[in-house]
Amino acid sequence: MSYHNLHNDIITAIATPSGSSALGIIRLSGDGCVSLVNAIFKGKDITKAFSHTLHYGFIMDEDEMIDEVMISIYEPKKSFTTQESIEITCHGSAYILHRILFLLLKKGARMAEAGEFTQRAFLNGRIDLTQAEAIADLIASETQSQHEMAMKQMRGGVSKEINYLRQELIDFAALLELELDFSEEDVEFANRGKLSQLITDILEKIGNLNQTFKYGNAIKKGIPVVIAGKPNAGKSTLLNVLLNEDRAIVSHIAGTTRDVIEEVIIWDGIPYRLIDTAGLREAGDEIEKIGIEKTYSKINESAILLYIFDTSANQNEDIYNEIKALNSPKTQIILVGNKVEAISEKDKKQWEDSLAEFTNGIANLVFISAKENYQIKELIDTLMEVAKTQIPKQGSTVISNMRHYKALEDTKEILQNVLPKIEFKEPTEIISFDIREALGYLGSISGEIDSEDVLDSVFSRFCIGK
Repeated sequence: MSYHNLHNDIITAIATPSGSSALGIIRLSGDGCVSLVNAIFKGKDITKAFSHTLHYGFIMDEDEMIDEVMISIYEPKKSFTTQESIEITCHGSAYILHRILFLLLKKGARMAEAGEFTQRAFLNGRIDLTQAEAIADLIASETQSQHEMAMKQMRGGVSKEINYLRQELIDFAALLELELDFSEEDVEFANRGKLSQLITDILEKIGNLNQTFKYGNAIKKGIPVVIAGKPNAGKSTLLNVLLNEDRAIVSHIAGTTRDVIEEVIIWDGIPYRLIDTAGLREAGDEIEKIGIEKTYSKINESAILLYIFDTSANQNEDIYNEIKALNSPKTQIILVGNKVEAISEKDKKQWEDSLAEFTNGIANLVFISAKENYQIKELIDTLMEVAKTQIPKQGSTVISNMRHYKALEDTKEILQNVLPKIEFKEPTEIISFDIREALGYLGSISGEIDSEDVLDSVFSRFCIGK
């Protein structure tokens, strides 16, 4: 697909999901699409209709009526693609939709490629690349938090942040280029002290933006919550209780869980990816060893660790040592004391006192009985409260796209190398080259500086009718 010619031929596609439904929609965009549809439409002459109006009539194939429809008209510059556009709303029969689609193709339209309507909106300046990607995320959203994040980005939240950083850097880049034009006169237009301070400020802003990626990515895929602990501590039973289904095998035999089990559940509009893991112990065989290695890998990737232990067993020292080994600044720990139905209140108090001193500041503590479904709601509430501490302040921009994150990291790496070059007064052309490269990475995020490979990757994620 070529992105450097603003195509204006007529494209068409079914914009509603496959299968039968009450209504279906077929979209068209491009010069002459209204006249094309008018030729098969029996009703008002829609070539004389105003933009954003609806018209009732029939789609005809010669003398045969295919369906009664509603036609929506959109004038150029007032449509999503900024081209002449039209939508046909018909009955949702797959036969009717495809019959109308084939008729439109016969009359001169062509099938749209994946994401081509949104691609035209981007190429014609209606949206930038981050907004195009946000549209794909909005279509794919399944939770309130995913929807809210996509809506903010579709309204230009990421673009505004990136363009602000980029414009400040462009202003200095222009002064550096001016210095190169007057290189023989040995003049300095770009104050090096102010340039260093600007780069330092931009690096801080990039760092703050990329810190939100962990949360943004978790909202898209589910906040990773690993359930770990010794064999027979009740990990699989807890997973089943949280999911309210028998997802994991429960057995008194140690080492039953030999691989990770992942399920997504939504609480309060936020998806959580619950991960049950193999018990932490010396492996009995090669297969169990692989399972335990996966456990540690998942713990390292987790946002929250539910470390579950058997309160009826005397494991104090083992728990202390394991929590010390697993403690990480990237992962927040919730200690889950299970099987409290088997111990006295005195024993429970002893657990509380000993763990409170040991876990001071690094973990929350909840006692449950997974078997008796006791205090499970309290555990879920604690889990959600811990998750909230990872959420950026309301209204702040969140990076959720790996492409954006990588471009910002590349920008940061280049600018970090510029600072010592300024300090050691390296030639202007070297500093100017690095800043141009940093501007290229920033521009690639919104699509101001693009490559066909990047655009192919973005728009291939869309369905045909978008």
